[in-house]
Order: sequence, then C-alpha cells, then structure tokens
Amino acid sequence: MPNMDPNQSNRRERPTPPERNQKNDNRRQEPKGPKSNALWYLVVGGLILVITLSVVSNNKRGEKIKFGDFVKGLDDGKYNKTNVHELKFGTDYIVFQDQPKQEGAEKGTVANTTKNYYIPVWGIPQEARAQLQAKLEGKDIIVDSESRPSEWESLIAVLFFPVVLLIFVIYLFRRMGGAGSPMSFGRSRGRMYAQDDIEVTFNDVAGIDEAVEELREVVEFLKTPAKYQALGGRIPKGVLLVGPPGTGKTMLAKAVAGEAGVPFYGLSGSDFVEMFVGVGAARVRDMFQQAAQRSPAIIFIDELDALGKTRGSGMPGGHDEREQTLNALLVEMDGFGSDQSVIVMGATNRPETLDPALMRPGRFDRHVLVDRPDVRGREAILKVHSAKIKMDESVNLQHIAKITPGFVGADLANLINEAALLAARNNKEAVTMHECEEGVERVVAGLEKSTRLIHEDEKNRVAYHECGHALVACSLPNVDPVHKISIVPRGLGALGYTLQRPEEEKQLVTQSELENRICVLLGGIAAEEIIFQETSTGAQNDLQRATDLARRMVTEFGMSAKLGRVHYSETRRSPFLGDSSTSSESIHSENTLREIDLEIRRIIDQCSKIAYEVLDERRELLEHLTQELLECEVMDMDQLQSILKQHQRGPQIKPGTFVDNAAEGKTAEKEPEEPASDSDQAADGTGA
Repeated sequence: MPNMDPNQSNRRERPTPPERNQKNDNRRQEPKGPKSNALWYLVVGGLILVITLSVVSNNKRGEKIKFGDFVKGLDDGKYNKTNVHELKFGTDYIVFQDQPKQEGAEKGTVANTTKNYYIPVWGIPQEARAQLQAKLEGKDIIVDSESRPSEWESLIAVLFFPVVLLIFVIYLFRRMGGAGSPMSFGRSRGRMYAQDDIEVTFNDVAGIDEAVEELREVVEFLKTPAKYQALGGRIPKGVLLVGPPGTGKTMLAKAVAGEAGVPFYGLSGSDFVEMFVGVGAARVRDMFQQAAQRSPAIIFIDELDALGKTRGSGMPGGHDEREQTLNALLVEMDGFGSDQSVIVMGATNRPETLDPALMRPGRFDRHVLVDRPDVRGREAILKVHSAKIKMDESVNLQHIAKITPGFVGADLANLINEAALLAARNNKEAVTMHECEEGVERVVAGLEKSTRLIHEDEKNRVAYHECGHALVACSLPNVDPVHKISIVPRGLGALGYTLQRPEEEKQLVTQSELENRICVLLGGIAAEEIIFQETSTGAQNDLQRATDLARRMVTEFGMSAKLGRVHYSETRRSPFLGDSSTSSESIHSENTLREIDLEIRRIIDQCSKIAYEVLDERRELLEHLTQELLECEVMDMDQLQSILKQHQRGPQIKPGTFVDNAAEGKTAEKEPEEPASDSDQAADGTGA
C-alpha cells in the first residue's frame, strides 16, 4: 500500500486552493436547517397549550366572586347553607355550587342545572382565610377540608407527560434523520474532508509511479485551469481507478485532493442504496449539489461497482432502484444539469461489471490502472512501512522485495507489521531478517501451528509429499526455485508447504513453463504413489490447481494442437484479478466440451507420468531428503542445495536432465503438450 516516503522528513507546505469563481461563491450559502427553528416551535406550542388550558380551566371553575364580596354576602345572608354546597378550600381558589350534586348527573341521565362559583384567594392572608372558615362553620355550611393542589401545580401535572412525550418524539426524529439512518431519505451520506483533514499528497505515495503521473494533469488543471482553457481544453469529468484490492486506490484519490487543495467528498457506492425507492437518486443529486456549492471539488466513490453495474443484467424488475440511482449519476456527470467544476473519482476492482454508459468519455474520461507493484515498487513500499520500525542492519529489503512477487501494498504493510510483532514477542531490540522471512510465510501460508499434534505416519506422508514437490522442481527447467520446505502445519488445514519464488518477474509464460508447473504440482501425489502405493486427501489442493491450470491452457491460451488456437472460455474474467464471474449456459457443443475434457485429462496424465518418472529415478535421493526434512521440519534453499550436491548416488540432478532425455526418445511418443494457467506457484499446501 502506498504510504509516506521516509525521505520526506519535513512536511511540505499545503498547496493553496484554487480561487473559486463568483458563481460558485454565490451558491455556497447554505440554507438554514430545521434545527435552529425547532426550539421556537416548541416554545410557541407550549404557550398556546398553556393559554388554552387556562381558558378551559376558567370556564370549568364557573363565575368569579371577589373574596370581599363573598365575606360581605355571608354577613348579609346572601350566601347560606341553602345556596352554598360542595364548598372546597384550595391553595389559590375557593369553589362551591349553588345546588347540591344530583345523582345521575355525572352519567348524563339527569339534567345538570347546578351553577359553579370560584373565589380567588391569591395574596389573601392566612388569618382572613381562617376567619372565613369560622364564619362558614357558624352558618352550618359544610366545608371540605381536603387540601387541593394549586392551579399551577395542576397545570404542571397536566402538561408534564405531553411535554416529555413531545421532546422524546423530536429527539427520536432528529436521530432518525441523521446520517446512516433509514429516515435520512434523500440526504447524502458523503463526508466532506477539509484541507486540514487531508495530509496525503503525491510525495507520500510510493510504488505506483505510473498512476501518479496519470493524475498529475488533473491536479494541474484544478490549480491552474486558465492554462488549459486558453487552448480550448477541458478538465476530465471523471477518473476511474482500477486495480486489485490493496494497491492504494483510495490513498491515491486522497493524494489528488490533498495536492489540489480542494474539498474532497468520500463515500462508498453502497451508501446510495437504501430500502426506499427513489432514495438513491435523491442522494446522488444531493451529493452533487453539496459539491457544486463548494466547487471546484472532488467526489470520490469507492467500490463503484456496487452502484454502476450494467443495467438490465438481473431479473426483470429486481434492479429498478439501482438503475434509477445509476441514471441519476449519469445525468449529474454528463447531462443537461452537469457541473464542469466537480470531478468524480471512482475506484473498483471489477471494471468489467460497470455499465458502458458510465465508462464512456465525458463521464469517466480517464482510466488509471493501479496495478501490483514490481520489484522496485515493492522495495519502495517496504522502505515506507519500515521507516517507523526499528530494523536491524542485516535486513535486506531488496531481497524481501524479490521473494514477494504479486504482493500488493496492503500485503507488504502486513508483512512488516507481522515481523515487528514477532520481534517484540521474542524480546528482540530490532527486527531481523528472520522475522521478515517469517512474516512473508505468514502472509502466504498462514499462522504456524507448532503445537498441533500430528500422527507419525501422517507426518512421514506429508514429508514425502513436500519433498516430491521440491525434487521435481529441482529437476525440471524453467521452474521457480524452491525457497523453503516445511512440514509444520500452517493456516487452515495445511499440514506442510513448499514455497517457490521466482528469481525475476515475468510478464509472459511459455507452454513448457506451464507444463512444468503442473508437473511440480503433481510431484507430491507422485511421491505418495511411489512410497506408499496409494494417495491421500492431502493432494486435493494440488489436483485442483493443476486441473485449473490445464483447463486454462486448453480453453484460454490456445495451447492444444488438437483443438487449435481457439478461445473456448465461457466466462468473462477481470483483466486485473484473473477471477471469473458466474457463467451462463454453455455456448459450445457437447462434442467440443468432450474434447476439452479429454485434452485436460491428457495434459494431467502426461505431467503425472513425467513427475512419477523423475521421482522414481531419484528415489534414493527422495528418501534421503525426506529423512533430513523429518529431522529439521523446516528446510531452506541453502540446506536443500547442500543436500543435492552431497548426494552422489543415483542420477545426477541437473536442470532439464529429464526433459532432455525424454526428447531423445524416452517420451517421444507423447502428443504436444497443452497450456496451463499463468498463476504463480507461490506455495503448496498439503491438507488433511
């Protein structure tokens, strides 16, 4: 993974953002959201509720009588026990009725003609209240001594639960309306990264120099657009980063934003997809609207294949929402309402699944391949990740780069991290070459299981199996040299492995090299047949890889003399990953399919025969090598070469000896050999 260059000890000054035009400045003002008005709505609603309850409460209490008038009326006989009933003292009011309560009035069966009165007693001294109560008792007026709550206490009791419920509902809808919520509807989930948040520039990127050069022009356009516009040029609307996982596509997009000094919006293709129809398209429009308000800006969509798959490829009616979202993206990128100042960057490792309308010039004008780094790129990346690690002087990063073909930046970062953890576990002061090589094996074959108990017979079988791989690899030409042999279990079910690493990287593989790879894969099962006269389930992975390699030789590489130079593959493979997608019904005849199977069988049988004869002629050496491996359990390349040189009995091991003898007539009757796959023989795992 690209990272910071260790030679850049001092942080560079951040690039100055380009000046925004007046049009974009006018659009930058953001509308006020509902959050600032929510409190006012709550206050106004509360006041309306209080006034309403106060009016209703006054109407319910009845006619108002002043305290002094009521006392005078008692003295004058206006109020007596005949027209004062149900009198109750309260904190704020005294209430009574002019008639006794009639049975059935509450249920509505009797007409209620009773008139209610209330007497405010706010600010009335307690002595005056006591004198009034004594007068009432003296006139035989029954006084309810039950204390009544004040009007405000009653109001608070009435409003408490509705107000709490209202606050809870407002809080709930605010939470549900936030990012990542199903109630956010058309709001974009993209996050804007300010200039201070993006600390990555092109100086921090290592191992993908070609991709960096491709994007420098985009950055120059964002910085100085007048230079290109003067000649009539226009900025690319979109840049598509394509490459295997872990090669640094996301970091490269951040470097573009950091170098240009413009707002950077980052999100994933799956962020547009939601449970409601039409939400994805609304989020696309909202995302571009936000970017246009701060233009020039960059929108980075990671995992673009989740959004931009070819339309009409699924069940009818099953992809309407995704296609509607894709249509909105197409219009925003190059339609009537498109904005020339917003650049879209996408990243995917499955470009073959993207819609052609999305890939055309005018939308994604520039396609940048972020490929696996070569040996120099891997060395540069290793220097980046080891800059912060205390490394021993014995560590040779160039050697590590040579033995890690096919590794991406993420693998190399994991390698260095595993080496550092191993050194700390062993209480070492610095990371040595031993920990680095162990880190390579951990990434390739998995974690070592040294405490796993294996039966002695199984251990012997695994040792013969792995030595069979190694001995065939040492006997055939144009085969990657054996780097290490181990019978220590690793990973998920691998009881042993033979690690091969090329001396130099190759872009092309010949037919004979592919055939020799198949011979090496079948060397383990051939050793088991020679020693034990039967095979085991440990060869399952070898057979699968050998068969796949032979099938690709026949169907994809045209390496079959019988079927000719014809491409028979029915699946579309990613040119960057070598992985196949689901295939439809076969387009070949039954006879052609049968011929393909026969050719694959012929290649496997032919390579099995070669591997068997190589080991049968060197059986004594196979026995000796296996015994040495059983004693040490792990054998490196130097130990293997030493044993081969010391062993004088039996045929001398020389690269290509067996094949040269076969060419003289020993196997002259065999048909032209078939092609295999170009996959690396990285490691062989023998599983139970």
